[in-house]
Amino acid sequence: MTRFGALLTVLAVAVAANAQEQTENATGAVLRGLDKFSGQVVDIELPAGRTVQFERLNITLTECRYPAGNRSGNAYAGLQITEVGREGVVFSGWMVASSPALNPMEHARYDVWVIRCTTS
Repeated sequence: MTRFGALLTVLAVAVAANAQEQTENATGAVLRGLDKFSGQVVDIELPAGRTVQFERLNITLTECRYPAGNRSGNAYAGLQITEVGREGVVFSGWMVASSPALNPMEHARYDVWVIRCTTS
């Protein structure tokens, strides 16, 4: 990881830690997946604690949080993403809907980002 990448990770953790103090838990999240080769875009609704497969990626939502009293506000999603046939984790951490570049998933073919939290 480069120094810039490490700095972005630290910033994302700080944002997520601050968000946890002033946020509420949601029951799930809506993510958007992009296959960069085919151009296919898919919205993925995922309950917290569950895993869904998008193309060759397995995406697990650990939790989704939103600003206290503002369900339509910014979403903070804890994700773990692995790839079928590849060892290790492709992404593990927090993604912020309003700042997808703050802590993005680095993958040559796929992109995943958070759209919003869901509450039922």
